[in-house]
Amino acid sequence: MELKRLRLGRNEERRLRAGHCWVYSNEVDNNVTPLKSFAAGELALVEASNGKALGIAYVNPHSLICARLFGQGADRLDSDLLARRFRQALALRERLFDVPYYRLVFGESDLLPGLVVDRFGEHFVVQLNTAGMDAARDAIVDALIKVFKPASIVLRNDSSMRALENLPVEVVVAHGNPPDHVELIENGVKFLAPLHDGQKTGWFYDQRPNRAWLKKYVAGKRALDVFSYIGGFGVQAAAFGAAEAWCVDRSSAALDLVVKSAALNGIEDRVRCVEGDAFDVLKNLKDAGEKFDVIIVDPPAFIKRKKDVAEGINAYRRINEAAMRLLDADGFLLSGSCSMHLQREELIDILRAASRHLDKHLQIVEEGMQGPDHPVHSAIPETRYIKAFMSRIYTP
Repeated sequence: MELKRLRLGRNEERRLRAGHCWVYSNEVDNNVTPLKSFAAGELALVEASNGKALGIAYVNPHSLICARLFGQGADRLDSDLLARRFRQALALRERLFDVPYYRLVFGESDLLPGLVVDRFGEHFVVQLNTAGMDAARDAIVDALIKVFKPASIVLRNDSSMRALENLPVEVVVAHGNPPDHVELIENGVKFLAPLHDGQKTGWFYDQRPNRAWLKKYVAGKRALDVFSYIGGFGVQAAAFGAAEAWCVDRSSAALDLVVKSAALNGIEDRVRCVEGDAFDVLKNLKDAGEKFDVIIVDPPAFIKRKKDVAEGINAYRRINEAAMRLLDADGFLLSGSCSMHLQREELIDILRAASRHLDKHLQIVEEGMQGPDHPVHSAIPETRYIKAFMSRIYTP
């Protein structure tokens, strides 16, 4: 069947020719190819204003990003194409990791926009974040089974992105009998992650290389992991030799998994959990006179939309300054942000301003981004989203 055409306005194809894959609704020539004529998830041939083909995309007329190309030369988002893309993605991850725990598919960067697949050994967690990928769910499951023969596949279709695409929120077991919690290994440390609930896919592989920094800083020291979730930084700090590792989170369920993960590694005697709002907990720790040698501040995205930038920058400033107040003399602060709308330079300015307010000197000794299983698409700057700095903070 011949695909319908989606024509762009004049000069709107430049970004796509450079390799980008998003089409915004205001870039479409609605007089020639009205968006309202497309169904959500429908495939279309995207063409420039002169009629020259640019590639195949899936369309959602209800979304600001109304179309996403899935690669040159691809004509169907079927199980054969998906299996080929999965094998290409796997080839990179197998070169990077010696154990099968990683992000297997990172959306646009793996030429599968809107699709996220995290691998936990023989168990897979999938996020279908767009109408086009949701329409291809059967083909996606079939291709995963064909390539990997997994024990289970869970569709964690409960992300906020689905609301922007007018998609229902749901968690579905698509294959096998997945356990409630699955064991994973990161930087040689064992964890238990929730497959059916918890945040995102149950784990955040993106901070893996930045967690590995802790090996150089925590031996024999007191560490504090703020916004710890299930202990990605805190448990690793204890595993790397910290005398104490405190994990702060407002979720009791997450902290229960911190305890279980610590026990998996035989370090439960050096891991302590504190339940509560991070800002309140840090104030209470300051009032109690507690001090730490290494503090990790890796909050959820304080800036989810551009209009939240001013408020979000203030929140990053407040939490990082509160952490600095708890650092012992000559301490280290690992500060992270997953907010796409917060620029690297802005986070540096936040850290500098907070340290100056406390009459401290701040040296940036490590800088990081997301791990290599979250590769950056060279034409899509939004795919580089993690900022991380390890800073030494002391009184000159």
